[in-house]
Amino acid sequence: MSYQDQIFAGISKLDKELNKYHILDKLEKQTGIPKSYGVLGAVGIYLFLIFLNFGGIGELLANLAGLVIPGYYSLLALDSPGTADDTQYLTYWVVFAFFSVIEFWSRAILYWIPFYWFFKVIFVLYLGLPQFNGAKLVYKTVVKPVSAKLLTHAGQASSVASSLKEKVDAASSATTTGASI
Repeated sequence: MSYQDQIFAGISKLDKELNKYHILDKLEKQTGIPKSYGVLGAVGIYLFLIFLNFGGIGELLANLAGLVIPGYYSLLALDSPGTADDTQYLTYWVVFAFFSVIEFWSRAILYWIPFYWFFKVIFVLYLGLPQFNGAKLVYKTVVKPVSAKLLTHAGQASSVASSLKEKVDAASSATTTGASI
């Protein structure tokens, strides 16, 4: 099969998938542009705007991709009978929150990375789309080890704090007992 035949087969397959959405049928009739070309054109414009990041629109569109698409799949997962997709999207939201916090604190550095928002869109799509299941891999290799270390340190800090509190309470009661003699 030649390269052009593969492209046309892909567009035909996309057209069949888009037949589920009646609003796209209406748009096709009004504009005369095939559904698949319209969707591919919209995606191309979307990625172009993110790539250029005029007026900060790349940041807005990247965050929109990170919220809307996984949000849609999360709503579907809540209504499904199984729990595998629930776990997948709970993992996505944990990973998304983890990287959002890191991104917030490193904003000044990220500003200097060329096409950062474009790469972020690709990354959140990798994390959120069920075909890739990237959130599970990133959770196991990055988030889980970091959170385990943080929880260990937090536990140690908590035990040190409770030990100090006990010593302060003991000293305080000794002082109070000694003052009343």
